[in-house]
Amino acid sequence: MKKKILACLLILFPILSLGVAKADTEKTKYVIASDSSFAPFVFQDSSNQYTGIDMDLIKAIAEDQGFEIEITNPGFDAAINAVQSGQADGIIAGMSVTDARKETFDFSDSYYTANTILGVKESSSISSYEDLNGKTVGVKNGTASQTFLTENQSKYGYKIKTFSDAASMYDSLNTGSIDAVMDDEPVIKYSISQGQKLKAPIAGTPIGETAFAVKKGSNPELLEKFNKGLANLKANGEFQKILDKYLASNSTTTSSIADETTIWGLLKNNYKQLLSGLGITLSLALISFVIAIFIGIIFGIFSVSPYKSLRLISEIFVDVIRGIPLMILAAFIFWGIPNFIESLTGQQSPINDFVAGTIALSLNSAAYIAEIVRGGIKAVPVGQMEASRSLGISYGKTMRKIVLPQATKLMLPNFVNQFVIALKDTTIVSAIGLVELFQTGKIIIARNYQSFKMYAILAIFYLVIITLLTRLAKRLEKRIQ
Repeated sequence: MKKKILACLLILFPILSLGVAKADTEKTKYVIASDSSFAPFVFQDSSNQYTGIDMDLIKAIAEDQGFEIEITNPGFDAAINAVQSGQADGIIAGMSVTDARKETFDFSDSYYTANTILGVKESSSISSYEDLNGKTVGVKNGTASQTFLTENQSKYGYKIKTFSDAASMYDSLNTGSIDAVMDDEPVIKYSISQGQKLKAPIAGTPIGETAFAVKKGSNPELLEKFNKGLANLKANGEFQKILDKYLASNSTTTSSIADETTIWGLLKNNYKQLLSGLGITLSLALISFVIAIFIGIIFGIFSVSPYKSLRLISEIFVDVIRGIPLMILAAFIFWGIPNFIESLTGQQSPINDFVAGTIALSLNSAAYIAEIVRGGIKAVPVGQMEASRSLGISYGKTMRKIVLPQATKLMLPNFVNQFVIALKDTTIVSAIGLVELFQTGKIIIARNYQSFKMYAILAIFYLVIITLLTRLAKRLEKRIQ
């Protein structure tokens, strides 16, 4: 009798468990990367919280499947690189499935069928692809829309201009530097609903499926969880509710831009976000500059050393670092080094974006500070070194007690000027997804399209800080003189 009951339970258990499918659990928390401005899939609302189809979907799946998520929003290009280098476990960013991407990523089941559509200004006479002959079409880099434009470029004779983010692309259309944009249909329609004076004169063209992705061969259990969670949400109607929330014609979920059409409105709604970005900018500049001073002084002293080997080391350091653009240096540290380490060890070793930005800025500034130190030391009359050595004082002591104190007075104003440059260079480091002041402004623009006013606010922020630093440099120079 007991055996019969046990057999019945073994048969019934799988049937009862079919009600809600769950994937086998391995990890309990995953880092998910996403875009920062791709409405209605992902964007910031008026309370500066990331929302959209992708955000709601991944949160609902995580809850359904019982795992935790940490979402980062560095931008599309940075999100892709974050997954490839191990900084993130998966990416959900309105990402279209393509054959090229399948070589690098493993994709989930599709959660949206994407159409690409052409957007032009309301006053434009463009009404067909043939009208694009000789004109310039903007598109986001790495998207299926870009693939469509590339494949049809010779047929219609237009030029292609790629952008890293939607805000820059739509700004270029509004200013007339490009004649049209190509983007996912929901994105174009959302921008129109937000007050953009655009129209879509041509019917949308299917470009493929939109899906969640992980690095090829990594996190298969996360894909399984996503697929099972997606199936559950479709079965219970929650998935359709998410789509209707953002795509239905009567949807009321839009960014509240009514209060952001003036500079005061922008400041009132976003001052916390802007101050946070400013704090990251100042922290990044200060920390990296302190490190750069130590490194720069060492290599600056090496450059005037009586030992040829030290002079050669300094020369190589300065030439290499100054010869590499800061953006490439930051990308190499943030994405290149982790990929290289993984290829050697098989272990993922992600680097934090703030740490990577600090290292890149430190090395970049150190190379220039080394030259400032070299110039300051060279400016001290060489006779002082010779006189000190003739009295039997060692080279090291002469440098510490006689040469460097005089050289420091000459170098101080240049140090302040170099800090100003480092502060400006933080905007370049935003390319790896670090949300400092400039990137914060771009994210806000992606929501409300108030580019002129927002960039004016950013310019004032930088102008005030840099003016104060410049005044400090002039005051130091006067005191020294």
